[in-house]
Amino acid sequence: MTDTRYLVHGVFWDGPPGSTTAGSTTAAASKAVDDGGGPVLRLQSPEGDFRQLSLGPGGRLGFEVVEPGRFCLGHVQVQSARSRSHILCASGSPAARGKQCERCFVLDESRLMHDFHRGGRVTPGLRDYLMQEHWLYVATFAGGATKVGTASGPRKWNRLAEQGAASAAYVARAQDGRVVRILEDLVTADVGLTQQVRSAAKAEALLQPLRARDLHGTNARAAGEVRALLARTAVDGFEIVEEQWARPGQAGALYGSAQRHAYPHALDHGRHGFDITALSGANALARLDGSDAAFVVNLSQLAARTIVLGGYASQVPAVQEALF
Repeated sequence: MTDTRYLVHGVFWDGPPGSTTAGSTTAAASKAVDDGGGPVLRLQSPEGDFRQLSLGPGGRLGFEVVEPGRFCLGHVQVQSARSRSHILCASGSPAARGKQCERCFVLDESRLMHDFHRGGRVTPGLRDYLMQEHWLYVATFAGGATKVGTASGPRKWNRLAEQGAASAAYVARAQDGRVVRILEDLVTADVGLTQQVRSAAKAEALLQPLRARDLHGTNARAAGEVRALLARTAVDGFEIVEEQWARPGQAGALYGSAQRHAYPHALDHGRHGFDITALSGANALARLDGSDAAFVVNLSQLAARTIVLGGYASQVPAVQEALF
């Protein structure tokens, strides 16, 4: 067991892009040929060093939350399209704006990208990042909620893996990040697709996910509507595409028909430990020691919290029959 304290940055999908398929078929959309690397829980030590904890199927996650509340995750400086630095919060302050203190929020260069297409100021490094190829996608989640979003060329597959999509399609390839964000806003205004689905809603939907064919059908209809809009827009600098995203193979068990339950413990305190059998985005399908029940654990609740790793085990609910 280690006493090292880590600040949790969240779940990330590291590694090369997974497979995607041209065109749109239910079979291709339901599983990935190549998961392209694997998911990790990214942790940061007090000295600023990062540790990647694998969240692959069959792995074990044990930890204790040792500080109340959330603490600042620092800020990002962008040097170029493929280079960025993470700067540790100078004072280790409590988080005031989501996962940052006020100072780090102001210094964070990545937040400037959201106003770039409206004429906002950006640094030279961030401009280099934004001027690379970007993709517009339509993603549908386990309960049918559907959103429009963007991803840079190098992370077009990984971005959707981290989002935890059940089914998704790329609808446009844009010459840069300015054009793709103009398209994103256009889709929200004219088609009505949101640009964000709450993490809590994603986790809740995984308790009773819709059937695969219904999810793929919902996504295909929304993607078709977006492509029809893009075909008549006057915006330049992009091309319409029909490319299906391939969901990670290790997410599959979360979309099956087997019964599962909400994890019975809050992740803002206490000791937790379980085996991971599947992962979709930041949501794990977990097995607790001494129980045959499957639980959905929303690991995004750990972001910006302080933990120590160890051989802990989550307490099984006292009356298991109440779960069924």
